[in-house]
Amino acid sequence: MSFYLVSSKVFSDNKWLYIIPYFKFLYICTNFPESVVDNLPADISTGIYYGWARVDNGDIHKMVMSIGWNPYYKNTKKSMETHVIHTFKEDFYGQMLSVAMVGYIRPERGFKSLDELIAAIHSDIEEVKIKLDLPEHLKLKEQHFFKTPVSTTANQILNGHRL
Repeated sequence: MSFYLVSSKVFSDNKWLYIIPYFKFLYICTNFPESVVDNLPADISTGIYYGWARVDNGDIHKMVMSIGWNPYYKNTKKSMETHVIHTFKEDFYGQMLSVAMVGYIRPERGFKSLDELIAAIHSDIEEVKIKLDLPEHLKLKEQHFFKTPVSTTANQILNGHRL
C-alpha cells in the first residue's frame, strides 16, 4: 500500500470526538469531517488502517484508524475515526490532526456485542504497536508532512488528492 497523508481540524462538537470505555481505560477517537471522508481516494477501501499522527505541531504518535460504516453502530454515513495511541493531558478540540496512513490491518466487520468490538479494538492497537516499530514504518514517521506547520496542511488529503 502506498501511504496517504490527511490533515484536518478536530471539531469541538461531540460528534467529532468521543470516548469508548474499555474496562478502566478510555480510547479517545476523533472523526474527520465528512468533507474529508467524501474526498478519500477511490483505492482506500473500508477497514482498519494504521500509521502516524500528530496533533497541531506536537509530537508524532502511533495511530489506528477505522474507515467505514461501523456496522456495530449501524451508521448510515461513512466515517474516518482515528485513535491516537497516546495519553493526552487534555482534549485537543479545535486543533489540527495530521495522519499518515501507512498500512492496512483488516476489513471492516460487524460485531455481536460491545465486548467483542472492544476486544477487536484492543487487538488492533496491540498489532499496530508492533507493526509501527518495523524499520520501514519508522522511517515514515520522519516525513516532511509532519515537519510542515499545520497551517499549511489544513483540510488536505495529499498524494495528488487535495480538498
